[in-house]
Amino acid sequence: MKGSRKGWDDRLFDLINYSFLTVVLLVTLYPFLNVLAISLNESTDTVRGGITIFPREFTLANYQTIFEYDNLITGFINSTLRTVIGTVLGVVSSAMVAFTLSRADFQGRKAFSTVLVLTLYFSGGLIPGYMLMRDLQLIDTFWVYVLPGMVNAFNIIIVRSFMDGLPFALQESAKMDGANDFAIFWRIILPLCTPVLATIALFIAVGQWNSWFDTYLYNSSNPSLTTLQFELMKILQNTTMGSTDANAFRDAQGQEAASSVSPESIKMAISMVTIIPILLVYPFLQRFFVQGMTLGAVKS
Repeated sequence: MKGSRKGWDDRLFDLINYSFLTVVLLVTLYPFLNVLAISLNESTDTVRGGITIFPREFTLANYQTIFEYDNLITGFINSTLRTVIGTVLGVVSSAMVAFTLSRADFQGRKAFSTVLVLTLYFSGGLIPGYMLMRDLQLIDTFWVYVLPGMVNAFNIIIVRSFMDGLPFALQESAKMDGANDFAIFWRIILPLCTPVLATIALFIAVGQWNSWFDTYLYNSSNPSLTTLQFELMKILQNTTMGSTDANAFRDAQGQEAASSVSPESIKMAISMVTIIPILLVYPFLQRFFVQGMTLGAVKS
């Protein structure tokens, strides 16, 4: 139909819009491809510079050096476990607290919400935090990775804002049908909150996967509780400082490999090892992300 044809101004807008988005795509994608290219490039050649999005001398030696490190598999298993367990417990606990604070019939709603917001601005500090973990007997245990981060004020506020947008009549009608608060939460509220729960699940998972400082503080003396990020940090530190520790890097012949790699190549290979697992998870949660962050922000 004639009336459905685009005018020159619409076509010009589409051209500018697509051109701008293409530039944004290239600017966003280039650093990732550059890191990948450097991680796959021969270390001594990397020092020359000038690598763009393709490796000049392809090699897997950088990754081989990383994966031959003694505690890497143990760290990978612990990081995976803390990410899965921490995400599940963090999402459930945040949703339960948010559900309580979203209830209009909860008399302490304002007081608890105020205290919750204050924790976003003030904290006890590093030393009191360590003393608390010690007194709770969480030092040198796996649960020090999970329990302290179960309740996060920022995540609770996001979930509560979403729940505030749900009609309270749903809960009232369920109560009239004989459902208790627990049944309302699990069977009605949680299914409706899938977008926002997927959003905070992504936040928690990324935080758990990338965390290494808590390993350094609480479990650095226990190799069986090490994490992937902590081990990769030590590899990078050893490479940067030119470490000759016999247990740090060994090639297939049992010889030192640290001298054959450059800090830049190892740094990029480590970046790829830490990024790829999150990239594999992100597409499954991305479709919920925008919806979860915006729904509940506008009240009718």
